[in-house]
Amino acid sequence: MPNNSYEFTIAVIASGIDEEYQQSILRGIHRYAAQHQVNIAHFIAFGGILANPKYDQGEYNIFELPNFSLFDGAILLSNTFSGELAESLYQRIRAAGIPAVSIDRELGDLYYIGIHNDTAMEQITRHMIEEHGVTRLNFISGPDTNTESAERFEAFCRVLREHQIPLEPERVYHGTFRAKDGTLAIESFLKSGLSFPQAIVCANDAMAISAVLTLEENGIHCPEDVLVSGFDNIYHARNFSPALTTVERPLVQSGALACEMICRHVAGEKLERRAQLNAVPIFSESCGCKPADTEDINVYKKRSYQMTGAMLRDISRNNQMSCSLVECDSFSEYIDTLKKFVKKTRCEEFYLCLNDNWHMKQIQQEGGYAGELVPDAYISEGYSGRMVMPLAYYDGEFRTEEGSFTSDEVLPRLRAGSDRPRNLYFVPLHFRERCLGYFVIVNSDFPLTSAMFHSWSINISNTLENFRKILCLDEMVAELDKLYAIDSLTGIYNRNGFKRSAQVIFDQCIREHRSVMVMFADMDELKEINDKFGHKAGDHAIRSIAAILQEACTNGEIVCRFGGDEFFIFSADYTEEDVDVLRKKIQKSLEICNVYSGSPYQLSLSMGACITVPPEGSTIFQLITLADNKMYEEKKKKYPSKYLKQQPKP
Repeated sequence: MPNNSYEFTIAVIASGIDEEYQQSILRGIHRYAAQHQVNIAHFIAFGGILANPKYDQGEYNIFELPNFSLFDGAILLSNTFSGELAESLYQRIRAAGIPAVSIDRELGDLYYIGIHNDTAMEQITRHMIEEHGVTRLNFISGPDTNTESAERFEAFCRVLREHQIPLEPERVYHGTFRAKDGTLAIESFLKSGLSFPQAIVCANDAMAISAVLTLEENGIHCPEDVLVSGFDNIYHARNFSPALTTVERPLVQSGALACEMICRHVAGEKLERRAQLNAVPIFSESCGCKPADTEDINVYKKRSYQMTGAMLRDISRNNQMSCSLVECDSFSEYIDTLKKFVKKTRCEEFYLCLNDNWHMKQIQQEGGYAGELVPDAYISEGYSGRMVMPLAYYDGEFRTEEGSFTSDEVLPRLRAGSDRPRNLYFVPLHFRERCLGYFVIVNSDFPLTSAMFHSWSINISNTLENFRKILCLDEMVAELDKLYAIDSLTGIYNRNGFKRSAQVIFDQCIREHRSVMVMFADMDELKEINDKFGHKAGDHAIRSIAAILQEACTNGEIVCRFGGDEFFIFSADYTEEDVDVLRKKIQKSLEICNVYSGSPYQLSLSMGACITVPPEGSTIFQLITLADNKMYEEKKKKYPSKYLKQQPKP
């Protein structure tokens, strides 16, 4: 047995912990763990509930998280998820080399705990036929790929064959062990066209209860018109009206035994790989037999009142959380608001773990500075290489954990020291199949005792998705604004960006009677470069000129590509000496570029500058015209023959 202070940690994999089957097994695990210094890390999904495959994918993704090499053992509630998922988990557990127990489904060479399904189901079916004279029986099954479900169905069929009762395919509904299957099964039976059954045998209680309620909605009463049986003897089956004929399973014992087997294996004991426990049929009101021994009516009323009160309280809190989180205007406000509702769970620890790219960009830069909308990419399988933790609560304090950690670490404080065992619940955060991350809640009754825990986790997921979309929208607006203001070829301001940025300074200089400078720079011989070397070379030349101008402007000047081969430079408080210094810097950079660029052409600029204190009512573009005229004079001096030809005849 482990003897270090609560350092021994077992991973538990389960789906749908809001149902009594899972909760009963977990109570057994917790009971043994508390007595033997064992931490339990639950990886929890709520799959198969909303009939939404994309949502289920997001839920079951949490099973990709556990790095089994970090744990001392694993327990799989294998009946609660698909055989495909179970097989994937089995392979990873085997690769990690840790002991593991599968409950109610055999997985390779893992330890296995099950019950004698055959005997109990045979007894229920024989009871219907031999005690109540039933000859028409329908069956509501669990998943076909589930071992437990298959065993129960085969036992049912075997008894029918013994009594020479035929079983038409339409009398069998293949479900998933979920309550909704009871309703769907009754609807299917009513549409089948066959004589309605005298008895309906169900593979679990959740489907049986739902079936009885649906029968009542259709005017068919149990047990007067049809007998119904379940399997598991859950709380609601015992206290349902009519009380269900069912099978009592040692679920708590299964959980405790699973935990014990791992501890004994680690201690070096030799164990039998398979353990099967006995189940006991209970014949009650739903098959016309005597009432079961239900709880004392006053105890039942008190418990029902407490459960109703707790649910109403949790619904109210959940609604408050939803309204509060969606009203947040910033992510920091969102985190501060979430803290209030984390405290209400009375947990000892809480961690919000998000993919480092959970607010995935939706705009991608391609081709220099051209922004292009691209299909949204996101994680749907596994988690990002690194996780961030914007919120952590432990030792009675909320913290913002700096830095990040790898998803292989699962949680930096996975094995944090404690003076008592820790029950950690890892719960997925996602929007449909889009993985956002997960949260971890530690030593709280909330996950197991509240019917609203699933809704609580959905609330966090949905509000995070809202924030993700807001962040993406802000990014898109910023990128679109950049496209409006930035020249796509060079990355400097275009005419729109220049006007927006320079206008504020220009207006201020008018008010304060300060000087402004506008320089007009025109690239020489661009047409010749395009004609001789192609437009790609011309574009490269334009980008080189823009880079030279930007590098020369180190005192807050605003640089703009006006269009084609024309550029502006604007600044306040310039002198003629400043203009001369700027010209020399630009010219020096041009000379260096021409020597070392390796281009087959030479870069050259013609420049003209205008400095003035702008009067009221003047515009920047009036100054640009003056600067343009000065630039033109310089260009005529450089290329007199070319520009003399362009002079109009008198």
